[in-house]
Order: sequence, then structure tokens, then C-alpha cells
Amino acid sequence: MDNNRDILQYLHYHPLSSRNEISEGIPFDGSDATLKRKIATEIEKGNVIVSGNNKSTRYSLSAKAQLLMPLNLDTYFAKDIDERQVQTSFNFALIQEQLQNVKLFSDEESAHLNELQNVFRKHISEMTENEYRKEMERLGIDLSWKSSQIEGNTYSLLETERLLRESKTADGKTKEEAVMLLNHKDALRFLLDNPDYLQKLTISRIEDIHTLLTKELSVDKGLRHRRVGVTGTNYHPLDNEFQIREAMRDTCSLINSKTDVFEKALLALLLFSYIQPFMDGNKRTARITSNALLIANGYCPISFRTVDSIDYKKAMLIFYEQNNLHAFKQIFISQFEFAVQEYF
Repeated sequence: MDNNRDILQYLHYHPLSSRNEISEGIPFDGSDATLKRKIATEIEKGNVIVSGNNKSTRYSLSAKAQLLMPLNLDTYFAKDIDERQVQTSFNFALIQEQLQNVKLFSDEESAHLNELQNVFRKHISEMTENEYRKEMERLGIDLSWKSSQIEGNTYSLLETERLLRESKTADGKTKEEAVMLLNHKDALRFLLDNPDYLQKLTISRIEDIHTLLTKELSVDKGLRHRRVGVTGTNYHPLDNEFQIREAMRDTCSLINSKTDVFEKALLALLLFSYIQPFMDGNKRTARITSNALLIANGYCPISFRTVDSIDYKKAMLIFYEQNNLHAFKQIFISQFEFAVQEYF
């Protein structure tokens, strides 16, 4: 790991540190002048901010760096859940301030994603409507399977395909597992038939998607009004219905204000999972809403087929606990790339 990344990671956990504290806190054996130069480089990039003067000079991460810098997930999750230094409560400033003016994708990442999108546009321009629907059906099967698998569903991909194409359930599986998969199919069909439905996000329309995904399952409808816990973390989502509604309203406004479609989709994936607005089905709703935004704007949807479920959960947990989206952004980019290359 390069020393600049070490500096940023140290400041992430130790804000308002002096240069001497940084030197002692990271694996660095260079001169003070070298460290000073490295810190200056990060200040110029907008990753580090300075307060005080001379001996009182202190360094902290900028809001941009807090969100986007790479954190070492292996080191982070090597610590037990109760040993990790986490932000346990919901961060209102994240949506209301920090994410407002930060560009989530670098110029290189944006260029790569836009190039892939151009490939997608070219391919679908050469397809008939029937061919397009068939490809979307194939992608939808993969998405239904992976989205459900992330939530603990035990259907295999082949069993999922048989269920969704032929309505044949798999032996040894619960009815709820089949219903979860069929609900994904219904939600995706609804979005293909109504591609503009989530062009502009509203709380009521996200509730509609949640209702489709949880039909015939023992899940309360509408925004929750009591506590919900998240397995594997000490982060506690909001437990006040009025604050949940406020967070949802702020998130819809934030996403609607963004002009970059990739940012819209990434924010939907992260923030609706972070808020946990429903008693269950939150990440499923986030994945379908994110894809609805892509579809509504003529972009390639994402199946998440090749993502490792553990990697997905770790990337989500580090966003909950540190409000850092770097790991999840890498998943988003790789899965968009896979979708363009695999389906269209």
C-alpha cells in the first residue's frame, strides 16, 4: 500500500492529527520533508484539509475523501464487530450536505462507464423489440436469483430459471423462496411496461416497488414505525417514522437533482439500504429502484450475477459504518461492465 493511502486511512480514524502523529501512526520511514510533500499532494487533490498554523497545524480528511478514499476491507473486517470504530447512528449530514456536491466517479471511471453505455446503445439499436425483451428477461432471471441469494434464498440459478420460465418450484425449497423470486419477476415486468415510472423518485412510488417485491410475504407494507436491526453491524438505522420519512424525502430530492445517471443509480443502491425504510426487503427495493433509474434513462440495467454475496455485504456494511462508498462503487462499475458485455 502506498504511503499516501496510509495517510488518508490514518486521518480517517484520527482526524485533526499533527504531521508528527501521522508519521508515528503509519508505516513510514522517510524524511519529514517527504511526508510534508505527500500531505501537500493530498491537500492539492482536495483529500486533506488543514486547520491551525505552525505547531498547531492539524490535518483532517475532506468530505470528498471520507466518501471516496479506498479503505482496506480485509484489515477492517479482521476486527470483531464490537472492536470496529464505527458511526453507530444515522448521519443526516451525509444526505443533506456531504453528497450534494461531491462527484462520485472520477473522470476515468465516468469515461469508462459512458463508453460501455455507448456500446449498449449501439447493440440495442440493432435489436428488434422482441429481441430486447428476451435479453431483459434473461437479465431479469439473473437479477432475481442474485438479489434473492444475497438475502439468503437457496434457489440455484437453474432452479430460478425453471421457476420463472415454467412456474415449476424446486424440491426442498420453501414457498416463501419461490414467492420472493416471482415477485422480482413481477416488479421487473412492471418496470419494463412502465419504463418512466421512476424517472422521478417519490416516496409513494418506492413504496409501490416495495409492495410488489414483498407481495404474499409476511412483511409490513409502508414505511416502518419501529426499530429494525441490521445483522453484522452496530450501526442502528433511524427508528422514528417522521425522521425516516424525512430521510427518504431528502434522498429522493438528492437523487432527482443529480444529472449523472450512474450517480443516481449508485446513490439509490446505497442510500435506500442505509435508511432501511421498511421492516424487510430494503436492499431488494434498492436494487430494483436503482435498475428502474437506469431503465428509465435508457441505460443498461445490472443483474449483479457475478458479485460475491459476502463482498456485497461487506461493501454495504462499510458504507453503513464509515459512510465510505469506494468498495461498493467498484462493485457497481464491474457489474455494469459485466451486464453490457453479457446481455446485450
